[in-house]
Amino acid sequence: MPRMVSAAEIAPTTYPHQIHAQGLRVRAGRRMAVDGVDLSLTTGVHGLLGPNGAGKTTLIRALATVLRPAGGELDLLGGADPRAVRRRLGYLPQEFGHYRRFTVREFVEYMAWLKEMPKADLPGAVQRAIERVGLTDRADDKLKTLSGGMVRRAGIAQAIVNDPAILLLDEPTAGLDPTQRMDFRRLLREFAGDTCVVVSTHLVEDVAAACTDVVLLDAGKVVFQGASAELAAAGTDADAGDSPMERGYSALLARGAGR
Repeated sequence: MPRMVSAAEIAPTTYPHQIHAQGLRVRAGRRMAVDGVDLSLTTGVHGLLGPNGAGKTTLIRALATVLRPAGGELDLLGGADPRAVRRRLGYLPQEFGHYRRFTVREFVEYMAWLKEMPKADLPGAVQRAIERVGLTDRADDKLKTLSGGMVRRAGIAQAIVNDPAILLLDEPTAGLDPTQRMDFRRLLREFAGDTCVVVSTHLVEDVAAACTDVVLLDAGKVVFQGASAELAAAGTDADAGDSPMERGYSALLARGAGR
């Protein structure tokens, strides 16, 4: 059973950078999916963009302490040990497991317990997380009765229940309808002030609407890091895409590939 910790042990702390990586290399099977990545991220919403196979999910899993780096340096929350990092971490995998017979409330509470949140704080924290993702009226329904989009929102709720210092979201808007996606972007903006949020996605419009800066990954390497406006300015009308952000994305990928 995880040890219960005091509120002081998980209280928010200010870090120079919540995430710092230098020459980070991470394997996915036999392939070096992340190959020499340098990153320094602090509070704000950071979009992680890139085509399928770029290494986004592998990088997110390394930041979540699920995968061990094969090389380079990775410093999370000022060099805290992995167990301490996990108490201050929120993570939504692209595909996450859950007990279908759990209610939404039971699922979020169970995940909060695994994060070693103080027992006295659980009911209030769980309720707030459920409210923030718009599932109050389904809180006591079993997960197996929910739509895919609702299950995704329950996954977001468990990721934010501990008010994390680092929030890692891998394709979080998959299965959400347009209204739910707008609500999700609003939620991200609420966290931007005191949380380092990393959103991995292939949907450029989500990044344009919610992220203050962008990391563009291709073939395991960073080909661009900067403000969303800089990404939009990188393209021209000759580049593929229906918006300035999409044209900038296409242009930078082409340059990174040497085309």
